[in-house]
Amino acid sequence: MQDDFMQCLVLNTRMAARAVTRRADRKLRPFGVTAAQFNILGALLLQSGRSVTEMANSLAMDRTTLSRNLDVLERKGLVKALAPGEGLHANTRLSMLSDEGRKLVDDILPEWRKGQAELRATLRDPDFADVLAALRQMAKLT
Repeated sequence: MQDDFMQCLVLNTRMAARAVTRRADRKLRPFGVTAAQFNILGALLLQSGRSVTEMANSLAMDRTTLSRNLDVLERKGLVKALAPGEGLHANTRLSMLSDEGRKLVDDILPEWRKGQAELRATLRDPDFADVLAALRQMAKLT
């Protein structure tokens, strides 16, 4: 019975996710953002102008958590709000990176890439691509 619980995929995935997040938060602390906030900045870099619902879905993040983090990033001047586009509800929130936000992402990227390489090195067997593919497949479960 003990082996069943110690091999629990939910437990082990959550423990790994927390450890990876804590590690990323430590590395990002000098830049003044958290791992969650950096993920949001990255999402805005790749595709700005999405609604909170669209962004939350793509980041697997709760809408209220995303909104709270967008507020923080706006106060820091890293993100700016856009006026709702044609055909959107007046209460639809759209955001994009500010020039300062884009610069911060550029400043963080070398450290982020280094951290990604370090994490990938810990996943040599099985191959990182296999681990990533398995995690992405599991993320599709509902």
